[in-house]
Amino acid sequence: MTTGPREITTPFRPIPLDIPEGMKPNEFFNSTENLADLVHNNGLLVNPENLLLYRKALGHSNEFDCSIIYNTSKVILDPLGRPVRRTQVPDRVLHVWNRMNGIIIEYMMERYPDPAEALILAGEASLDATWPLTAPGVPSIRMLHNHFMVFPMQDLRAAPHADPGNPNLTDGGQHSLFQAYMRDVYREFFTRALELRMLRPVADSDARLDLTGYPHGLPSWEILGGVRALKDIRFWREYDAVLKGFLDFYRSFFSQVSTRNASMPDGVYFPRHVEEVLLFNNDFLKTARKVRDRCMTDAKYANAIRWQPAFKQLIYRNDEGRLIVTISQNSIGNAITELLGVVVNRRPDADAYAAREPALIERLLEVRRRLIEADLGDGIATGYWPAE
Repeated sequence: MTTGPREITTPFRPIPLDIPEGMKPNEFFNSTENLADLVHNNGLLVNPENLLLYRKALGHSNEFDCSIIYNTSKVILDPLGRPVRRTQVPDRVLHVWNRMNGIIIEYMMERYPDPAEALILAGEASLDATWPLTAPGVPSIRMLHNHFMVFPMQDLRAAPHADPGNPNLTDGGQHSLFQAYMRDVYREFFTRALELRMLRPVADSDARLDLTGYPHGLPSWEILGGVRALKDIRFWREYDAVLKGFLDFYRSFFSQVSTRNASMPDGVYFPRHVEEVLLFNNDFLKTARKVRDRCMTDAKYANAIRWQPAFKQLIYRNDEGRLIVTISQNSIGNAITELLGVVVNRRPDADAYAAREPALIERLLEVRRRLIEADLGDGIATGYWPAE
């Protein structure tokens, strides 16, 4: 079978919401009003930490698809003041969120034990307002959430190939600025700055899925101990350290793009390594100049740059059944599935969705039962399921 990205079509039930005149859909879908609808129609579980488990109404997969959102919409009205990545979440909330993540991933691994039968992934992407300030909806896309998905491999094998030139397939081996010009210094920085014991670097060939050929060239680590490691708090600290290292690299690079010979950004997590590995590296600074010079003469290019850190961080199962962590620059704003070479087209089709819905809900309610048993929240009743 030919290796290459796949494009699948996922039916969904149209959301019966009236969007106020003058608002864009992405503005309304992140509003307090819409989040209330999300709770009542799709909410599965909520806890005192404001973490809400819900079914994805506009999902990627009808096999298994849910999210946990840190719903701060009622306690922080300023959308630009809300946490948008793991490093900004209060410790007590992060502690509960990590336990929830571990239980859901463990369920997916248990329910789908064969990597030849199911692609399993979980992770989050940057929700910073990093698009140009004139782009519609930018201030409202500020609600931290992560994704849990399963794709049947038979569906992916049967799916047509995606256009490899699709800009949403941005990743390290094709379009990423980091990988194209600074691959060596990028990896050296991760290696020297991060002190990892439960994450072991893996080669590109071990990280890549045979079916899609993705991801390409990204720094990747195997989770030593597999799913059992997710019950160890040290793993989650190392998972956060990977993100912190990425944020330091991104901020340091684009500060040099913005201002020649800029000082080290305030608040970096690994200041010694930023100074020693990045700010004294000729390839790093030469590439910053290349981007800066182009910004001077190409207004469209400059306007498309995401000056603040934009990323996708992912846990997924490779072809050998090992759990892998990877992280990528999110330069397009693409879906997290596309990091693994899976392009999802959502199609409104209530009947097709209804045919898959009972089995999907059964699996989501089983996950909810496990979270309730672990004292991680209380069930929510909707028109589709009871509270318990």
